[in-house]
Amino acid sequence: MSENVLLKMKNIDKTFPGVKALQDVNFELKAGEVHALLGENGAGKSTLIKILGGIYKADKGEIYIDGKKAEINNVFDSHKNGIAIIHQELVLVPHMTVAENIFLGREPMNGFLVNRAKMNEDTEKLLKAYKMTFSPQTLMVDLTIAQQQMVEIIKAISFNSKILVMDEPTSSISDKEVEFLFKIMRTLTEKNVGIIYISHKMSELWEICDRVTVLRDGQYVSTEVVKDITKDELISKMVGRTLEQYYVRDFGTPGETVLKVEHINDGNMVQDASFELRKGEILGFAGLVGAGRSETMKALFGLAKKYTGKVVLNGEEVHFTSAAEALAKGVALVPEDRKVEGLYHVQSVAYNTTIEVLKEFIHGIVLDKSCEQKIVAKYNRMMNTKTAGFETAIGHLSGGNQQKVMIGRWLAAKPSVLILDEPTRGIDVGAKAEIYMIMNELTKQGMSIIMISSELPEIINMSDRVYVMANGRMTGCIDHADVSQEKIMALATAE
Repeated sequence: MSENVLLKMKNIDKTFPGVKALQDVNFELKAGEVHALLGENGAGKSTLIKILGGIYKADKGEIYIDGKKAEINNVFDSHKNGIAIIHQELVLVPHMTVAENIFLGREPMNGFLVNRAKMNEDTEKLLKAYKMTFSPQTLMVDLTIAQQQMVEIIKAISFNSKILVMDEPTSSISDKEVEFLFKIMRTLTEKNVGIIYISHKMSELWEICDRVTVLRDGQYVSTEVVKDITKDELISKMVGRTLEQYYVRDFGTPGETVLKVEHINDGNMVQDASFELRKGEILGFAGLVGAGRSETMKALFGLAKKYTGKVVLNGEEVHFTSAAEALAKGVALVPEDRKVEGLYHVQSVAYNTTIEVLKEFIHGIVLDKSCEQKIVAKYNRMMNTKTAGFETAIGHLSGGNQQKVMIGRWLAAKPSVLILDEPTRGIDVGAKAEIYMIMNELTKQGMSIIMISSELPEIINMSDRVYVMANGRMTGCIDHADVSQEKIMALATAE
């Protein structure tokens, strides 16, 4: 890592109506370093990055690039200054080729026509340089999420960017792909590219980052050398308090079997899945990406085209063909991808909370507004959701608060079985701890929870039992008293 300071953001302020998003924030990035930007949802990370990317204009403060004052008023100014941002939601055109995506808006021309031969040739060079094996003419839609992410990175590099911002780059990729991504990042830092790294997976910091800057409530807290600080110290800086008990779980004795699943097969990824869920327990589902965990739950919930196998719920054999049927019998599913499968982004917090229980306050053509408000208030209070008001569009909430609204929505339907698919993905440590607390309380009240998670510490610390899947099949079940990362990984990689 060079001592050359690539980027300096000084005394940055930004206010939105009624909200002070950033106050006197400082940030520095050196050439050849990976610098983590850490903070809870709503701490100001996204706002700071959007100012750097030219999406927002700072109300106050200065930006210096290579020691020279830079004016960044729009996205073009940002690109001109060698800044590239890879957002958590990939901004690629799915039905265009890799080459078309990389050179979108700056295609090499031959007179009035796009020089496709040159575009494919230039793309081929870039792909080879980063050891990509797919063709420039492959459609984006045919690539894996990890490969699409690599195209985003290559696109950013092709602008000769010297400052690269990566927002949650590992949230949707496997451990093997993470390893490869880190290798690419190290290659970039060797070329003196500076990388700003945003991630809620704190374990990654010690593997890939040199320094970390912490923001809290829109204010700068401190910058630390990663190898000189512990995880507990970082969490304390982020939340302004120590988390005495991060995983909140009281292990009791689960009751009778409420759900028995035998030999589920969805004709696709799920080959043969069997398990039992007891009253008042959290049943963890672990496995590598592509093991079939989410697909098993979608089949059970009536979202697969068809499935074979036997499902017994509270002593009655059921075969759901829609989510509505499952919900009517007391089974709810909080999906993995809240943005695509769960939220109505332009709608309000109230709408997103009550959409599954409309019959409780709409009678014919009569809307009982008071009843609706009571439901919204109850589940927002239960989930401790932070929002300016119930009519606020949910897209304006932080990721953690969006997730709380999602869970609250399904709790409003009063299920006896709650399926949570990656319940804490992409949210901060404070929000995670709150969700764990709520899960603990729900099991005490007799609810049964199935939790799919790729975070092994979460699975280990929150589950009464852990089922492990590999290649669409169950490979084992481990009791809480015996569970370990090694045992889970041995079963997750079983043939």
